[in-house]
Amino acid sequence: MTDAPHPSHAYLVGGGIASLAAAAFLIRDGGLPGENIHILEELPIAGGSMDGREEPGGYVTRGGRMLEEEAYACLWNLLETIPTLTDESVSVRQEITEFNAKWPTDAKARLIGKGTVILDAADYGLDTRDRLELTRLLVLPESVIGARRIEDFFSPHFFATNFWTMWRTTFAFQNWHSAIELKRYLLRFMQEFPRMHTLAGVRRTRLNQYDSIIRPIRVWLEERGVRFEHGVRVTDVDFTTEVDGTRRATRLHLDRAGQRDSYELGADDYAFLTLGSMTADAAYGSDTTAPELVRDKRDGGWRLWEAIAGKADDFGRPTAFNGNVDEAKWESFTLTMRSPLLLHRIEELSGNLPGTGALMTFKDSSWLMSIVVPHAPHFEGQPEDVYTVWGYGLFVDREGDFVGKPMAEATGREILTELLGHLGLSDAEEQVAATTTVIPVMMPYITSQFAPRTTHDRPLVIPRGAANFAFLGQFTEIPEDVVFTVEYSVRGAMHAVYGLLGLDDHEIPGIYHALADPRTAFDVLAATLA
Repeated sequence: MTDAPHPSHAYLVGGGIASLAAAAFLIRDGGLPGENIHILEELPIAGGSMDGREEPGGYVTRGGRMLEEEAYACLWNLLETIPTLTDESVSVRQEITEFNAKWPTDAKARLIGKGTVILDAADYGLDTRDRLELTRLLVLPESVIGARRIEDFFSPHFFATNFWTMWRTTFAFQNWHSAIELKRYLLRFMQEFPRMHTLAGVRRTRLNQYDSIIRPIRVWLEERGVRFEHGVRVTDVDFTTEVDGTRRATRLHLDRAGQRDSYELGADDYAFLTLGSMTADAAYGSDTTAPELVRDKRDGGWRLWEAIAGKADDFGRPTAFNGNVDEAKWESFTLTMRSPLLLHRIEELSGNLPGTGALMTFKDSSWLMSIVVPHAPHFEGQPEDVYTVWGYGLFVDREGDFVGKPMAEATGREILTELLGHLGLSDAEEQVAATTTVIPVMMPYITSQFAPRTTHDRPLVIPRGAANFAFLGQFTEIPEDVVFTVEYSVRGAMHAVYGLLGLDDHEIPGIYHALADPRTAFDVLAATLA
């Protein structure tokens, strides 16, 4: 006698880490058969914003993510049960732990000033007024802070400190971003205060995060029968509301390779909908071309949320996040080097071997440029004589110090010129350029989740009365947690699956509170007073 087929199917919109995590939790903790899970993704590849690949001209990643030991409890929970692709007896979590034990982060050149002077990053530069302003923000309720900006809470001196330069470049904050989000970050990562100048709390993957995290999760899901449907865009969702206030998703409207289609949701089916995209409309440049800044929402990353937002007053307000490209954009770049010359010069300047130094920020750079040199190989199949560097600039509209044009208008070669100028290596430019390819990427919405907002602009993961649908991704509301982290997407996926399936016996890891530990609180106080 065979078991009866499981009645429930799950449809996950989007192929990013939130959907992949939700699919894993549905199988691992919810007992849903993999063949009943459909991941609907418009792009030909899964992973969403967690990318990493080889292009014809070189390697590229759009983002540089730094994981963290204490704060990333849900991510570690997931990765403990996902085996690596090279050894099924070793989990991805175990591989990360072992890699970081072998290559610990200890940045010796976190801040670099004019003339390639290594600044004393341990001197945070905070004065009494700065500390009082930080304390005021930390004690104010979010309801009082509201949609105010970071710059509304601090004096000019604070924004000139080493502390703010390191904090903002580690997490990509702009002065005009949400004060609520900064408060959450300060509380969530306060354990990093004493080690922010070395970034010793950073945890990195052996390869880039697409190869080290996304690919193993996808293989694990595929081995269990999960159905990845690429070339599928979900354009709308139908909902019904019953007399008692129960709400259900009843149909997904699709564009499948240019043809209209739909999935009707049965009584036992679930829908998990990823809202928005921080890498929507990302555009790539080259050595000879600057990336375009796309303002007209071409790739559809926001369309589903815009389509359903007006159907209920608690489905959020996407315009709060995608309505101001100039306050959300910045640009990253990846260097592919076929000679170790530049790598060796960076090692000499920084005192760090590749993979041990974390971010190096040029504090006086007009673009506020930062770079990081990963341990090689950083990509699957990367040859031994090829090396990479990743970097980004926060101020893309300011004129460069060495190329005389805004970063947004600079080609890859011109970005290399600017970087070499800040490294004091202009004399080696022709030699370095002959063996280096630079791929810049402009991202119009990369920090859109930091936009000033009200409490109603982001929907809850499971809206009130939702019986079979939940929202995923960076534009949902998870109290106390921080967006622009992999942890946020995975925690949201866990909330969605456990909540909809009624998995009350499965505990979601708590949010880490650094100040609950007296020793950590003392270390934080000592660091800010130094």
